Amino acid sequence: MSEAPKVSKTKKWLEAAAWVIGIISLTVGIVYLLFFLEAHFRLQLAKYAPLAYLAVFVITLLSSSTIIIPAPGTAFVMAAASMWNPAIVAIAASIGGTLGELTGYYAGYVGTKIIITDYKAGYERAVGWMNRYGVWTISFFAFVPLLLFDLVGIVAGALRVPVWKFLLACWAGRLPRNFIEAYFGAAIIPFIRPWFS
Repeated sequence: MSEAPKVSKTKKWLEAAAWVIGIISLTVGIVYLLFFLEAHFRLQLAKYAPLAYLAVFVITLLSSSTIIIPAPGTAFVMAAASMWNPAIVAIAASIGGTLGELTGYYAGYVGTKIIITDYKAGYERAVGWMNRYGVWTISFFAFVPLLLFDLVGIVAGALRVPVWKFLLACWAGRLPRNFIEAYFGAAIIPFIRPWFS
């Protein structure tokens, strides 16, 4: 009897560790690619800032548009913030990420049955949190990157939370999260830059 909860808890820790390692690896890869382009092709990356902000918007939009399958844009946000203005990167990421979450919201709104059996318990908990805390649940889950936001988005749609409230609550969580990611990337990546030269 005591084995099942242990396995479940271990699995969750392993998934979280894999997510963190994946983000770090992807961030290092993107940074390496940017430095490689700058050094070997003499690209003045500062000139491409407007395109970089657009790329951050599009990548976070697409990353947040996936339902259940995680496709984090965090690595790109951190890498881009090390090369361009972190505040603008964070704002572009927060808008793209917020709009991308509409896929989960509308999946719940139209009643599509996409919840995998493994997530049924999480879905029911999300319903309880939404009923108890309302849109604060949306903001909290949008802020914490390791939590599965898609379930909350689906529940918000199923409970017919007005779309403007959903977007505002999601953005209220995404904006500070993206600022933390961007400034963390901007602060840490310069320390690893010598490894790429």
